Order: sequence, then structure tokens, then C-alpha cells
Amino acid sequence: MKKLLDIESEIEFVADINEHKDCLMSQDPTQETPQVLWFNIDIPKGHGIKTGDRVRVTVEKL
Repeated sequence: MKKLLDIESEIEFVADINEHKDCLMSQDPTQETPQVLWFNIDIPKGHGIKTGDRVRVTVEKL
């Protein structure tokens, strides 16, 4: 696998999608800073992540 990037960020919001998954959100509210990367990612319930927690998302090409 080839790692393309790591995004380390504070979770701004955890959305309740349905009974099986939540969505973790970290966004640049202005979207005017090109170097700021952000994400919305669905994850299974039971993760224990809350608003304000710091996480790292790794993107790899298989």
C-alpha cells in the first residue's frame, strides 16, 4: 500500500446517521484556505469519539 496522506484534526461534530453508523466531521468552515484538508467519514457505532477529540485519518492506495 502506498500512503498518500495523513489528516490530523479535531472532531467538530459527530452526526447520528442511523442505528448502525455515525459520521465524524472535521471541516474548514470558510473553505478559503487551500492547504486545510477536511473530512466527513462514516464509522460504525460504538467508537467512543466525541466532539473535540483529535483523530488521524490515513489515506492509502491499495
